[in-house]
Amino acid sequence: MIDETRTFLPVNIAIITVSDTRDASNDTSGDTLAKRIKEAGHNLIDRKIVKDDAGLIEAQLRAWIADTNIDVVITTGGTGITGRDVTPEAFSRVLEKTIEGFGELFRMLSYQKIGTSTIQSRAIGGVAGGTYLFALPGSTGAVKDGWDDILKFQLDSRHRPCNLVELMPRLLEHLRTQ
Repeated sequence: MIDETRTFLPVNIAIITVSDTRDASNDTSGDTLAKRIKEAGHNLIDRKIVKDDAGLIEAQLRAWIADTNIDVVITTGGTGITGRDVTPEAFSRVLEKTIEGFGELFRMLSYQKIGTSTIQSRAIGGVAGGTYLFALPGSTGAVKDGWDDILKFQLDSRHRPCNLVELMPRLLEHLRTQ
């Protein structure tokens, strides 16, 4: 539920499309995600296409985690189970905390549309360095499902009963000394 009496706080989001075959001319899932982010009122800070290589994905994640101007990184692609699908492995190298509910909810919602084929998705979410990280599958449909049914709401400061935006000021409190 969106509480219109609350102030909308835009977040700064970066997108990684993980693919060996896509480029700026045919990155339909990245285009779909970028459009939805802007339509929701958020700031698209950066967007890159990175090869299906865990080391390259990890390096880009770490660079954006270190960038204090980026609040959220969303990847699309590389979450399947084939040999080149290594996005979750790159995430596991950087995540401090996993948001198990993100992948669980994504697969539950996906099941309603594609049935048991959803078991092939390793969508994952988490936090590192005060930055939210979410990995979505590479299909345009999966990007729509992940954004429209989950992230659009959790990244809206007006969403009730709670949302991820209101937790942002507290994500680094484990680093504070007393």
